[in-house]
Amino acid sequence: MAKIKYKFNHNSISYEKIVLSGKQKFYRFLTYLSATLIIAIIYNVAFTLFFDTPKEKGLIRENKQLADQYINLNNKFDLVENTLEDLKKRDDNIYRVIFEAEPIPASVRSAGFGGTNRYVDLQGFKSSELVVEIAQRLDKITKELYVQSKSYDEVIEMAENKEEMVAAVPAIMPISNKDLRRTASGWGWRIHPIYKIRKFHYGMDFTAQTGTEIYVTGDGVVEVVDNSLRGYGKRIVVNHGFGYKTLYAHLNGFNVRKGQKVKRGEVIGFVGSSGTSTAPHLHYEVFKNNNKVNPVHYYFNDLTAEEFDKMIFISSNSGQSFD
Repeated sequence: MAKIKYKFNHNSISYEKIVLSGKQKFYRFLTYLSATLIIAIIYNVAFTLFFDTPKEKGLIRENKQLADQYINLNNKFDLVENTLEDLKKRDDNIYRVIFEAEPIPASVRSAGFGGTNRYVDLQGFKSSELVVEIAQRLDKITKELYVQSKSYDEVIEMAENKEEMVAAVPAIMPISNKDLRRTASGWGWRIHPIYKIRKFHYGMDFTAQTGTEIYVTGDGVVEVVDNSLRGYGKRIVVNHGFGYKTLYAHLNGFNVRKGQKVKRGEVIGFVGSSGTSTAPHLHYEVFKNNNKVNPVHYYFNDLTAEEFDKMIFISSNSGQSFD
């Protein structure tokens, strides 16, 4: 029951009952209501600022879990990338070296995808940046794994052809030279015997009597049989495959024809002094991927370690060559 209020009337010197009109009652109600609403709003704001609702607490836990999962996922990506990098190094520096194959260019391994934006469907959200970053790393790893897989397919094929490759490598000396006395001039700068100028000698010279047998140094196919009177004179070029070729120059005669398949150790020609030559000898060259290389490094089927050292010493003679 509402309390009855009185006020003191100084004129009548008595207390009189206070009676509110309907309008006054309405305004008083509005005042109480406004005050209540203001207090409620202040309380709600203060509570929101200093306390989390159950829903907010749930979202915070969920966000923390997502952040932890993102960190764990990135750590796993790092592990995969490190493992893949190790595989690439092994592939280029071990497996491909064993089979004398060129390493895969870095531009091929790390080639981008190009074209239109592949991640447009992942954009426009609060977490788009994180999702796109993960998608990019995953695509990059997937591409590198594909390239590495194709590389191992090539390595497997090379391994299957290893026996054929070993037989094709020019691994013996082209003439009988057991005591190494026939080794004359090696790879390097020499004085040309005719022009008397300093000239680089791309190969090795072996002295021998005219008609001495010449052996092909690896399995292959005769690519050139040339009967020139100048330069190399009568020469033979054998294509061994796997990037190898050998040249035999200044011959006196041939024992093969163009297109003929030959096996290491077969007699393909005979020593002479044709072309630009000052004495009977064999000029021998080795090519790897169309580049001339020092033949002295390819006698591993013939020489012991001591003989190899002796061969290096003899072939480094800086005098003049025979051609």
